Amino acid sequence: MSVTSAQPRTPSTEPQSRALRIAFRGLTAIEKAGNRLPNPFWLFWILAGIVAVLSAVLSATGLSALHPGTHETIRVQNLLSRDGLTMAVEGAVDNYAAFPPLATILTVMFGIAVAEKSGLFSALLRRMVARVPGRYLTFALSMTAMVSHVAGDAAYVTLIPLGALVFRAAGRSPVLGCVVAYVSIAAGYDASPSLTTTDVLLSGISTAAAHTIDTHYVVTPVANYFFGLGSSVLVALVITLVVDRVLARRSDLDPDEPVAAPDAQELAEIEVTDRQRRALRTTGLVAVGFLAFLAAAMIPSSSPLRGEGGGIVNSPLIGGMALVLGVFFAVLGTVYGRMTGTFTAARDSIGAMADGTRSMAPILVLFFAIAQFLAYFKWTNIGDILAVKGAETLRDLHLNGWTVLVGIAVLITFMNLVITSGSALWALAAPVLVPMLMLIGIEPETTQAVYRVADSVTNCITPMSPYFVMALGFIQQYRKSAGIGTLASFTLPIAAVVWVVWVAFFVAWYLLGIPLGIG
Repeated sequence: MSVTSAQPRTPSTEPQSRALRIAFRGLTAIEKAGNRLPNPFWLFWILAGIVAVLSAVLSATGLSALHPGTHETIRVQNLLSRDGLTMAVEGAVDNYAAFPPLATILTVMFGIAVAEKSGLFSALLRRMVARVPGRYLTFALSMTAMVSHVAGDAAYVTLIPLGALVFRAAGRSPVLGCVVAYVSIAAGYDASPSLTTTDVLLSGISTAAAHTIDTHYVVTPVANYFFGLGSSVLVALVITLVVDRVLARRSDLDPDEPVAAPDAQELAEIEVTDRQRRALRTTGLVAVGFLAFLAAAMIPSSSPLRGEGGGIVNSPLIGGMALVLGVFFAVLGTVYGRMTGTFTAARDSIGAMADGTRSMAPILVLFFAIAQFLAYFKWTNIGDILAVKGAETLRDLHLNGWTVLVGIAVLITFMNLVITSGSALWALAAPVLVPMLMLIGIEPETTQAVYRVADSVTNCITPMSPYFVMALGFIQQYRKSAGIGTLASFTLPIAAVVWVVWVAFFVAWYLLGIPLGIG
């Protein structure tokens, strides 16, 4: 391995492009405004207070709408009335317990925690980028990031430094390696070739929102799987093209000081050992066997895993996808852990589940506030009336479905610059968007899919994201003077191109009538 020969230079955080300078000033304004916002936990309580006051005002004005399904008159209920306060106090525990994503996300996380603690995810990610030919390295790293979405936020911690290391080993800029890994995880967060906790989380919120119009409607975790699979490859290709054709030609990619090729110890961090390699092969065979068993069990029309009338979409297997995913990852993690020695007894798997639950504590706290807000919003009927009035307005405007969806993509894109939590933002938007679009003939799965596109792309450019700061910290190991402008000058061009291509890809998918997933 050769040593980088470039001379040290002081990197500039101020771009030459006037457009980028304007964009950075906008990001700085967003950062300042966002920093003034309270923690999301308190933000949802503030929103709950606004709903309460708004319900009292709208109730007094007699605002109402005609439900298009039941033809009943919907009126705003005053949350500050005796009935409203009784509901808020007596129903607090039930509101939390009935919050759709709560139990499902915990069930999946039990299994994912086992797989992560065993070292399976780390070994798999390292295996995917080790010994990849240089010309394919960017795509391999980006596609690995798409796979890493199954590990949730842990992907950032594992893959960003790994990206820098594999780029160094290939004689390329470690700064660019950090950027590729970070952008691929963040901008493509809702694109994955496998099911993730996000699928379970968002589908639960979408189902609850759809019940405003149809109490029997169910959005399954696999409702966007086909689109997510195609999107993962598309986004990885787009990132690869922008990085290799444009960003790789920048003159400011070198670190502050010449960086030597990785030494033996650093290379060992990339490579997987023979024992880990054997464990990965065995774990892969177990995964194939697990999936084959489920497929075989679904073949007989009389299978107990099939739904009423032999259906697959309404089957216990699809309805219980959270449990299936949890068991799947728990089995794989246990097999890998026992073969590599990271797990030596059955209690190690239990300990991993406990650790995973502890890591979920901040989300569980946030869920309590979200659950109360959604319960208040639903009880007041404000969301229902907004959905009906909004649908009537859209019908009067005679807009095409794809036009409405692109407009929603634009709206969510800007909202995501400030509210970076995907679950929190969907919990805020779904109660209005899902029923409103159902009333003009757009299915919840479609609304959820366009939300996922818009919610993902701007993750890599907003300084409100904690992982933006994390990525910047990794870059500063090589360029100490790097700042927000430095990272944004890399991520902005990628995000802009990905947004345009991905939204166009969604519109084409929608117009061609290709199923978004199963169900």
